[in-house]
Amino acid sequence: MADKLTLQLVTPYKRVLSAEVDEVTAPGSIGELGVLPGHTPLLTTLKIGELSYRQGNETYHVAVNWGYLEVENDKVNVLVETAEPADEIDLGRAKAALGRAEEALKKLSSEDKEFKVMEAALERAMIRIQVAGKKAR
Repeated sequence: MADKLTLQLVTPYKRVLSAEVDEVTAPGSIGELGVLPGHTPLLTTLKIGELSYRQGNETYHVAVNWGYLEVENDKVNVLVETAEPADEIDLGRAKAALGRAEEALKKLSSEDKEFKVMEAALERAMIRIQVAGKKAR
């Protein structure tokens, strides 16, 4: 059994991260999941949320937006629509997006087509704000 995981974090636009890590925690569709070296093979979906990974004593945080996580042979491949490390999130932009989503939801009923879209935008903005407050520690 290896003592490290190889983490690959990829969006349709770029490879966000490729690193040797000690642990990965991800927002699975049915709940948060943790991956350590020696984890059994796994393929699961991810929801909007916070992915974190630990390298030694430092923990890093990334806001992710829907995707997949695959674990096999101590390799963790994460394919998501978007991924923003905490230190790259523009907090002002995230707060503005939160305000826009809140305003839009006030004007919509749950039957409107745009309601689910704005609900997801609100969730993304909240996660980005949450993650932006977390630097490597």
